[in-house]
Amino acid sequence: MSAEIIRKMMGIFLLVSFVVISMSKPMKEYLHIPKQIVMFEEEKVSFASAFPVHAEMKGTSHSVDVIKTEDSLSIAAKQRNDGQMILNMGGMPIKQVNVKILPSLKVIPGGQSIGVKLNTLGVLVVGYHLVETEDGKKSPGELAGIQVGDIITNVNGKEIEKMSDLSPFIEEAGKTGQPLQLQLLRDQRSIATKLTPLKDKQDHAYRIGLYIRDSAAGIGTMTFFDPISKKYGALGHVISDMDTRRPIVVQDGQIMKSTVTSIEKGSSGNPGEKLARFSADKEVIGNITNNSPFGIFGTLSKPVQNGLFDEPMPIALSHQVKEGPAKMLTVIEDDKVEAFDIEIVSSIPQKFPATKGLVIRVTDPRLLKKTGGIVQGMSGSPIIQDGKLIGAVTHVFVNDPTSGYGVYIEWMLNEAGIDIYGKQKQKAS
Repeated sequence: MSAEIIRKMMGIFLLVSFVVISMSKPMKEYLHIPKQIVMFEEEKVSFASAFPVHAEMKGTSHSVDVIKTEDSLSIAAKQRNDGQMILNMGGMPIKQVNVKILPSLKVIPGGQSIGVKLNTLGVLVVGYHLVETEDGKKSPGELAGIQVGDIITNVNGKEIEKMSDLSPFIEEAGKTGQPLQLQLLRDQRSIATKLTPLKDKQDHAYRIGLYIRDSAAGIGTMTFFDPISKKYGALGHVISDMDTRRPIVVQDGQIMKSTVTSIEKGSSGNPGEKLARFSADKEVIGNITNNSPFGIFGTLSKPVQNGLFDEPMPIALSHQVKEGPAKMLTVIEDDKVEAFDIEIVSSIPQKFPATKGLVIRVTDPRLLKKTGGIVQGMSGSPIIQDGKLIGAVTHVFVNDPTSGYGVYIEWMLNEAGIDIYGKQKQKAS
């Protein structure tokens, strides 16, 4: 037999051996161990491992306990640290795993129905109207190049906070014939323009030909709050203006308790809705400092409880969330927070903040009968899996109200200014 044939046979033998070994259960278990493990203090992570592997810690020897049994490898974190775990087999290193231990972080889940009142930065332009003058119908605002979605922040050098602030300037400009010097905010850019009010021939009042708004209100669901800093997060998605469909730039705002009065059941093509009212006393329980793609955020001024989970609960990072059963906390009647069964259909670990990391489906028979699944007003409902807060409900699928999207709690904590790495991040209010 020639050397060439022997080499080919050896190559085939090695290839077959590699394929067989790679498909074996021990090898699959070994490959399942990630190159990096991120975990919290007092947390334990286990992997199936049939290989006779010995684990040696470097840099975290006093922070981690490694436990090896016949069929598993476990890592128990004791205190914050970074290091490496070296896996050895037969005295030879076969894999290095970076281990990062984060300080313990626990927050209190919400589920309460809340009323939301937002005050915009300046006044928001939501449309045009025509002023009937002696020369015909015109919109001074449109003629001045003002666009729907613009925010009027300054008139004649004076800051504008609410609609009533504009009236004296409009009246004065009408009498003097001098145009208004406007400062606009458009797509985070500052724009200057001039606007000359026109007299309405019907009532002889001077008008600018714009529909404007300086506040918005609605309901949603509390997601979490930090028992130490009192910072909270809610809704899980941005609040947009109903007319312009653009995110509302917040000057300030308040949240208060609300009571669910009835439910409009959802169906395919027709999302349902919680109908609610602000609590009778309209007591403010917190402020709003940020309206972001991940929800609204601020600080609580009054204590809140859900009656189910009123003790601090650990959180899960995006890579720790798994497909399978979970619970959703929300209100469907009065102000009673209840836990309902859902299923995590899809979980996509995200290295950077992004919305819609989870796909969820409601499986609870009672909730399906009452609401049809996910309805408007449930946004922000916290999701709990294996005793950890993992995220919040954000959107319903229009053609399938039993299912929807969720956002990871990791990103909501970042937006709230609660850094999972142990430092309080300062956010502008």
